[in-house]
Amino acid sequence: MTQTSEFAVELRDVVKTFQTPEGTTLNAVDHVDMKIKNGEFFSMLGSSGCGKTTSLRMMAGFEWPSEGEIYIESKAMGHTPPFQRPVNTVFQSYALFQHMTIYQNIAFGLEMEKAPVNEIKTRVGHILEMVQLTGMERRYPKQLSGGQQQRVALARALVKMPNVLLLDEPLGALDLKLRKEMQIELKAIQQKVGITFVYVTHDQQEALTMSDRIAVMSKGKVMQMGAPVEVYERPNSRFVADFIGESNFLNGTVREAEGEYAQVYVPALNAEVKGLNTGGVSVGQNAVVSVRPEKIRLSEEPALKMNCFRGQVTNTTYIGSDTHVYIELGGQKFKVWEQNKISSLDPKAYYTIGQNLCLNLFPENTLVLAES
Repeated sequence: MTQTSEFAVELRDVVKTFQTPEGTTLNAVDHVDMKIKNGEFFSMLGSSGCGKTTSLRMMAGFEWPSEGEIYIESKAMGHTPPFQRPVNTVFQSYALFQHMTIYQNIAFGLEMEKAPVNEIKTRVGHILEMVQLTGMERRYPKQLSGGQQQRVALARALVKMPNVLLLDEPLGALDLKLRKEMQIELKAIQQKVGITFVYVTHDQQEALTMSDRIAVMSKGKVMQMGAPVEVYERPNSRFVADFIGESNFLNGTVREAEGEYAQVYVPALNAEVKGLNTGGVSVGQNAVVSVRPEKIRLSEEPALKMNCFRGQVTNTTYIGSDTHVYIELGGQKFKVWEQNKISSLDPKAYYTIGQNLCLNLFPENTLVLAES
């Protein structure tokens, strides 16, 4: 594995156009620019049809861009066949050879390259140890669990030591508990081998858990790119705030915008709400106030002079670690997540339907975004 550039993969103004059954054209990837650094765990996140898998397939060489260029280690490879690219792909279906043992599955690519037998044995042994499958070399895929088969598929891709490993929702077929365990394992393996991982997922928590950086995609475009904490704590649009995690939204008009804060008049509350001006809005502009459910504080009496509103509890859901409280005021419904910090069976320790409470929206935890 050789690294000659700061970036493992670059997409420069890439467009991928498909013909629809109706005879029109669709830009599945629409003028995308993306720079993926060497050695990072990079995720493309979005719902079905957002262009993430098409972007990955173009990196792999299974699709060629209609416009723009794809660079791998600074070399233009947009129209280079897959087998000539220093990348490997792990699919959701695993695509293991059922008639071959685990050893044979992993060794297959090296054998096709006519690597020396001793080298194959050494490299397969090393990769089996890394994915914690040592001692299972003689088993067949059907004799393994879903998680073990996923690790075999990963080992088969890693044993060739590609510059870039492309992963197309590889944990999608696993149950929730195993999926969470494999997220941690996958990140640990990536850190061990130091290879660039480009990961496609529609699971927000999965992307936040594993990634060094995330590209949030919608309708063929990159909406925001950044570290997990940046994308979650400072979304640049309502779409990103809504897609990553959950949020409460209030529509209004900007009354003040000075320094890092802005004040928005919200008709539904007949009041102004102050928050961080992360959307770069100006006075008179329509805006959206966004506040995460876990960042709202509930109290019997107002805890703030501003951004404090009294509402009524309409429903509560106890989910163990948290209680989800739903509150209505002025026709506006709020979601509030409160961590259960005490262990109690006393019903008085929890909120009840019909209870009147103050919602405290701390300005430093409240974001003002542009409407569009």
